Amino acid sequence: MIVGKAIVFAWVAAAAVLLAACPAFAAFLDLGPEQIVQADGADIVVPGYSIPSCVDWDNDGRADLVVGEGCCSTDGKVRVYLNVGTAAAPSFSGFSYAQSSGSDLAVPPNGCLGAFPRVADWNGDNKKDLLVGLSGGGLNVYYNVGTDEDPTFDGGTAVEVGPSGSKTPIYVGYRTTIALADWDNDGARDLILGAFDGKVRVYLNEGTNATPDFLGETIVQAGGADLEVPGYRSSPVVMDLDGDGKKDLLTGNTNGELLLYSNQGTDAAPLFDAYSAVAADGVPIALPGGDGARSRPFVTDWTGDGYPDVLIGAGDGKVHLFQGVPEPATIALLAIGSIGLLARRERR
Repeated sequence: MIVGKAIVFAWVAAAAVLLAACPAFAAFLDLGPEQIVQADGADIVVPGYSIPSCVDWDNDGRADLVVGEGCCSTDGKVRVYLNVGTAAAPSFSGFSYAQSSGSDLAVPPNGCLGAFPRVADWNGDNKKDLLVGLSGGGLNVYYNVGTDEDPTFDGGTAVEVGPSGSKTPIYVGYRTTIALADWDNDGARDLILGAFDGKVRVYLNEGTNATPDFLGETIVQAGGADLEVPGYRSSPVVMDLDGDGKKDLLTGNTNGELLLYSNQGTDAAPLFDAYSAVAADGVPIALPGGDGARSRPFVTDWTGDGYPDVLIGAGDGKVHLFQGVPEPATIALLAIGSIGLLARRERR
């Protein structure tokens, strides 16, 4: 069948051109157009500034949505939207507030941040605890006094830093934002905190994941000086985002942008230089609101397809979703697979 062969040759030619156009390495973080996460068929809009993240809150095998809220005169609280859809197609209805000592967990607001929540087992008891960054510059841990399937929390404790016998509460100035990662690859989870001043602080864990112990603070470096995120209000994510096996730094800022600092050092000793603006659907991300946008990102796999997706909280109270899309090299490989299938069919 001449027509069939023509189709095969056309696919081969297209794939060859596509492969030739691809660099030896293509960036891992490739995002599609913006979506707004909904609940009950309407856009989620929290009071004040939204701070989203994903975790399986009730241990049913589906990732749920955890969103910090609040600002100015509105208390910082933590909303939990349970996933009533599937792992591959999340869907949400109503929400509940995380509970602390029998009432809604609440922290005092101060400017453009209410509560900045991140979930982690902080004391090794196999139950999810809650870290909350504070607008005033501190960091609290709320220990889970319930179960892992139905978390409820104590009244909170300030996370401290310093040598034994002279520890003081962590203080970053204002607007504590949180990332958790093993920064130096020693097996212990470290704290990486953003702040109003745009700097990123690292607190190396000299203890264990069950008994964290932070002795000091260092400032992340870029180009031989303290890294200072343009526009200020750094909000870090730490993970390999360009596929080279080394942890990178992704951050939001005051202006609602998303900036990627690729690691120029090693995985155990990260170093950074210039940043690149992260685009979605070919356009650099800039959330609405100008210098009131305040982008606060979280990287997840929203649909379980293996591509990194980004949730971003902002000053409009919404949860902005940018889903990862396949890189051109992946599309080319899929095309080649299809060519092989067509060729096999032609031989029959």
